Amino acid sequence: MNWQLEQDGARFVGRVNGRVDETTWEAFSQALIAAVKDAAAAGGAPLVVDLSGLDYMSSRGLRALTMAKREAGEVVAISLSSPNARMREILAISRYDKLFEVIG
Repeated sequence: MNWQLEQDGARFVGRVNGRVDETTWEAFSQALIAAVKDAAAAGGAPLVVDLSGLDYMSSRGLRALTMAKREAGEVVAISLSSPNARMREILAISRYDKLFEVIG
């Protein structure tokens, strides 16, 4: 799992590549929480998590998304961008497509 965070105008974009599974979910969670804090420090800038390079996400990865959402509260809007077909199915089954805005 690789994570890159960049500021794109008035928003932050975090790009995750590879797999978020039992061995990488903690690093993913830490990166997400740090991104939420960066976005909050920037006046509540939105955070877009780009999933286009993600092959797979386990339930622990979904838990990391939940923890980031909780950390963000009402200050930082988090959206998920460009999930592949497998990730769309995972998001739909887990109903995370109702918890997060999914774009692209």
